[in-house]
Amino acid sequence: MTGPAITVNNLTFNYGNLKVIDGMTLEIANGTSYGLLGPNGAGKTTLIRLMVGLLKPTSGSILCLGKPPTRAIAENIGYMPQLPALYSEISVEQNIDFFARIYGMKDRKARSERVKDIIKVVDLWDKRKTQIINLSGGMKQRVSLACAIVHQPPLIFLDEPTVGLDPELRVHFWEYFTNLTKAGHTLVISSHTFDDAAHCQQLAFLRTGRVVGQGSPAALRAATGDKDASLEDAFLYFIRQDEERKDVR
Repeated sequence: MTGPAITVNNLTFNYGNLKVIDGMTLEIANGTSYGLLGPNGAGKTTLIRLMVGLLKPTSGSILCLGKPPTRAIAENIGYMPQLPALYSEISVEQNIDFFARIYGMKDRKARSERVKDIIKVVDLWDKRKTQIINLSGGMKQRVSLACAIVHQPPLIFLDEPTVGLDPELRVHFWEYFTNLTKAGHTLVISSHTFDDAAHCQQLAFLRTGRVVGQGSPAALRAATGDKDASLEDAFLYFIRQDEERKDVR
């Protein structure tokens, strides 16, 4: 499609009297890995849940693939939640096949081949008949990823996808994410680690439900005026800038 993959305009979301998303505006280009970086409580998970249509905005708007996030575009979206939403009593293969059917893969033969392929991608072939309840946390993360991307959606939301993974598997995940964007998929990835953020092509720094900085990792580091600045330095710089703006107001 032409135009941005996601457009967020003056978005606000409240839990009762608590404002979780505060007038947020951002745009995510097609074929981009876009990171949402911020501490716990910054609004990352809430923003993703709004983008996939699990929550409704208090005000403002979201367009995903040119349309509001409803069931009408569900087949074009993949969502990996922060905590694996898997069925513990059935196998790895059965879980992934179930989600493939939920996402609209009706051709049994094509679905079976795709399920086998994605199990190999996440390196769980030897565990394909194992019940989820008998897997480690890292293995469950891999199954959750497979369920989110089995139908090869153009737009993929990954909420803290590398939490609990060992370093070798984190590298494997990021290699696969890079290949997805090269193939034209758009990835929205939330994280609270600067290591993950460095892999993203574009970033939004989030704090208390607001975007305090946006751009490529290189551009965000350069904005500090320090050629040796790290992403952590850049994040702290934008927080200070945001505090100064609030003091002026």
